[in-house]
Amino acid sequence: MTTDYATAREVAEQARETEWTRPSFGRQLFLGDFRLDLVHPAPKLPEEEIKKGDAFLRTLRRFLQEKVDPPQIERTAVIPDEVVKGLASIGAFGMTIEEEYGGLGLAHLYYCRALQLTASYCPALSALLSAHQSIGVPQPLRLFGTPEQKERFLPRCASGEISAFLLTEPDVGSDPARLATTAVRDGHSYVIDGVKLWTTNGVVADLLVVMARTGARISAFVVEADSPGITVERRNSFMGLRGIENGVTRFHQVRVPVENLIGREGQGLKIALTTLNTGRLSLPATCAGAAKWATKIAREWCGERVQWGRRLGEHEAVARKIAFIAGTAYALEAVVNLVSRLADDERNDIRIEAALAKLYGSELAWQATDELVQIRGGRGYETAESLRARGERGVPAEQMLRDLRINRIFEGSTEIMHLLIAREAVDAHLSVAGELINPKADLKAKGRAAAKAGGFYARWLPSLVAGAGQLPNSYAEFGALAHHLRYVERTSRRLARSTFYGMSRWQGRLEHKQGFLSRIVDIGAELFAMTAVCVQAQEDAVEYGRRPYELADTFCHQARLRAEAMFDRLWENTDSRDVRLARLVLDGRYAFLEEGVLDPSLDGPWIAQSRPGPSDFEDVHRHVR
Repeated sequence: MTTDYATAREVAEQARETEWTRPSFGRQLFLGDFRLDLVHPAPKLPEEEIKKGDAFLRTLRRFLQEKVDPPQIERTAVIPDEVVKGLASIGAFGMTIEEEYGGLGLAHLYYCRALQLTASYCPALSALLSAHQSIGVPQPLRLFGTPEQKERFLPRCASGEISAFLLTEPDVGSDPARLATTAVRDGHSYVIDGVKLWTTNGVVADLLVVMARTGARISAFVVEADSPGITVERRNSFMGLRGIENGVTRFHQVRVPVENLIGREGQGLKIALTTLNTGRLSLPATCAGAAKWATKIAREWCGERVQWGRRLGEHEAVARKIAFIAGTAYALEAVVNLVSRLADDERNDIRIEAALAKLYGSELAWQATDELVQIRGGRGYETAESLRARGERGVPAEQMLRDLRINRIFEGSTEIMHLLIAREAVDAHLSVAGELINPKADLKAKGRAAAKAGGFYARWLPSLVAGAGQLPNSYAEFGALAHHLRYVERTSRRLARSTFYGMSRWQGRLEHKQGFLSRIVDIGAELFAMTAVCVQAQEDAVEYGRRPYELADTFCHQARLRAEAMFDRLWENTDSRDVRLARLVLDGRYAFLEEGVLDPSLDGPWIAQSRPGPSDFEDVHRHVR
């Protein structure tokens, strides 16, 4: 283990929540203990919360339909000031903020439904609202702020002053150990120096959450965006979400009052991770909205379009895609609903469930929308503006695909989410193994650890042999879906056994077997989604009869096939060969493969002329709202 890797790992471990003081369905699932009682029946909101949430959704829907022009935002890459002011006037910037601070105080469930609705219509607006409330100033202050900080900043956030979260740097992505921005204590202030990249909302923000190094550890600060020494050097452009105000922000000797420190010194990463436990729900909510919209478009197109004498959707090749899109949409909404309700209930630890929702939602929504583009053929690839220009309905399928792509990167890339969830999933094994897998431990320490591990596994392994999933009448209250829950119960035990086999085989090296761990996590995600779908379908059947069961049944069959394929690949794969080949590629062994091409980022007469110099950076600090 290199020094840099060890340091990065230590920083990440210090930021983790190490205690499990509340039950967790996700944690038990990975341990082979299918605790359906933790999620069924799903917690219900008080009637007054439901009425308040439904009323706001009606207001938001009316505002979007009457005041927002999504094609204009896509065309100009700017959210008009009147739209921002209008959102503020209906309370959209204070959805998650308590009423005592001027917010709406909506439950997580209705916050997610609002983002779902907004994302289906204009994804850039959903990004603006979620970046402000899920990772911007409101959420960390609600969890870690002092009463004085809440009084000072939350009313401003609720009234429409936009906030942003600044962590990433030009040389720092998912490795916070290399954070270079510093905050040095000077009397009653901290002095911040550094550069932050990809600051969503940062170009127009009034308030910033800034992560900076205070000595050896990282701290979090609320910073006024108009403070002397802050320069927004440029607004970035992306393949999707063209309306988001995302930039590069430079801090030069920026003085921040001591009282703007969030929590304690050194708590920055812990604050960020804890904030994301519920903050991450904004992304799967937007993904669910996109998948539901894709279902609508697929149904309309494939029901009207006739090819070879039959409706397009009646051809099996297309029907399979429609079934995947519809099943996925139902599942993603079910997952978001379940985790949101658990978050509102506050009796469960949802760090694994929220992370699974983000991972699963971002991957499956992308696939569903990609299938929609394929179904629509050339009209899926053509822009909505071009379609309208020649007299057709301007369906923005290709835009939705572009807009969704960032969700596999935002707030923890898919690869990082795999590792984060895997770390929590194998936590019990790492804890019990202790010094047994520590290469620096002496023989006496390893002996004690071996005895401890032996006792744990002597009790735990027998519990993985049999369970309710083997009883033909278990989960009978779910009717036609009961056999899927029996599968989840059996498979959770199989998943736990597979994790144990991997731990036994690789011991401390397991953390480097990222392909194996990713598949373990993905199987767990499928099992969690199946559980959420069955719980949702049973509730929905009261209103919709058999229809939810039909959707859930098809989705569960699809999920089972994906899970079984991943089980096969746990042990039969090309992971080692892939790693070996990648190293050789990096060493230039196959440079001949790159012959016969040109690189537009390096080749051509325009390159030298297009490189920016120091004078080319302009201060685009913020738009006037």
